[in-house]
Amino acid sequence: MKNVRSWGVSAVVAVLLVACGGGDPDVPGTGSPAGAPTTKGTFTAVVSFGDSLSDVGTYAPATSLAGNGTAPYFGGKFTTNSATGTVWVENLATSMGIVVTPAEVGFGASSVKCPAAATPALAGTCTAYGQGGARVTDPNGIGHAGGALTVPVVTQIANHLTRFTSFKDSDLILVYAGNNDVFTQFGTFAATAAQVQADAAAGKLTADQANAALFNAQTLAQGEMKKAALELAALVRTQILAKGGKYVAVMTLSDIADTPFGNSLPASARPVLTDLSRIFNLWLRDALTNQPVQLIDTFTIFKDGYANPGKYGIVNNTVPACDATKISAITSGAVTDGSSLFCNSTPGAPYNGLRTGADVNTWQFADGVHPTTGGHKIISDAFAAQLHAFGWI
Repeated sequence: MKNVRSWGVSAVVAVLLVACGGGDPDVPGTGSPAGAPTTKGTFTAVVSFGDSLSDVGTYAPATSLAGNGTAPYFGGKFTTNSATGTVWVENLATSMGIVVTPAEVGFGASSVKCPAAATPALAGTCTAYGQGGARVTDPNGIGHAGGALTVPVVTQIANHLTRFTSFKDSDLILVYAGNNDVFTQFGTFAATAAQVQADAAAGKLTADQANAALFNAQTLAQGEMKKAALELAALVRTQILAKGGKYVAVMTLSDIADTPFGNSLPASARPVLTDLSRIFNLWLRDALTNQPVQLIDTFTIFKDGYANPGKYGIVNNTVPACDATKISAITSGAVTDGSSLFCNSTPGAPYNGLRTGADVNTWQFADGVHPTTGGHKIISDAFAAQLHAFGWI
């Protein structure tokens, strides 16, 4: 995607202001939520909605050692899986003395709602709704065609309300979504950009025509991210706050360009990826202005972590800890992209998929975009610090 021109967020906002006459003081994204609790909560449940970053084991059956969907599993979470390979949602819940389990587990045509309910004492713990591949409202998330459930956030929330009727004051509600909308829109943009540049190289388009086409493609992608952000904010307002949600934290998106995947892109394409997260964050903030929630600015938090890895005990934040070649061998060639869903870090196990020399605690990324065990600890520590700052824990 050489020669892609990036038209940044500032340029898009400038266009919006011109369209409004240039003098409108209501600049999108400059407002803030207001009215959220400032007192410590008495939490009995952690309720999380989102995607693979918050997935505590939805797709474990896909990693069945027997190959038939039954336990034991060698993977199941998008991290460096092991007995201690937990994701940030689990870390945070554990620090609060709360048990959280998947709201649904399955793959393909088979799934089970709240499998932990087989043990009656755990029936109320199935409040981790995040699923790998899930988008905000579109059920056809990343990996859906290959068997991933990708239940969108709109349905995740509806499923919670169906089961529990409403939210309780004792629920800590965490909403972290939009990443897969970024990947989807970036993929569409990248395909268009490749075609535009091929046409330009073949003399079918002039340089000006190519740049105009690229601008239109990027603007379209940013428009879809605005739509996703407004949809998520509407869900927070009408389906969480209006249904009893009191302690509600909503996460912005980090800069996906600061991942091994992002770093693999041409320099001209990385700003496009960055701007999709920024556009989402801008409109999410705008639509939650004066709403009684707290925003956690992961974009800024993670920027610091990426720029100062040593501050967080990280020695490698550029190379995935999971070895794609090993994972391909373990799965008999079924998984070739090195997905951390199938990456186990148990020392000496025949299904260990770690890269030689990798350390799950000091390497940040398990695969191209997902954190290791140590990477997830950085996230949970950062979010816990934010919750302390809010006065909630």
